[in-house]
Amino acid sequence: MVRPRRGSSTLGCLFILLLLSAAGYFAVNVGEVYFRFYQFQDAMRQEVRFAAHNTDQVILRHLRAQADSLGLPEAAGEVTLQRSARHIEIESEYYEHIELPLLVREVRFNPHAEGIF
Repeated sequence: MVRPRRGSSTLGCLFILLLLSAAGYFAVNVGEVYFRFYQFQDAMRQEVRFAAHNTDQVILRHLRAQADSLGLPEAAGEVTLQRSARHIEIESEYYEHIELPLLVREVRFNPHAEGIF
């Protein structure tokens, strides 16, 4: 005798796959914002490493171009640079919108790099 299947396990599996794909979709959006932040901060650290060879204007121009190429908000290109005899400090501040279902957050980012050259 053959028993008919209820189908609940198949439906449950599809529901879990739907939830996982939705979570992955939104995680990619959030992850992209943080990845751009880390790329910009890495560019700042690189400029600190080569600060002995570049002027302040060259460093600022490089960082503005990097912020533009990463698609960051315009405020990210407003970089402050403080240099003393052998110490340099670079930082910026900007806000990014992160959209999730039923929630829109504005997240503050403050990339910063400093070092001795």
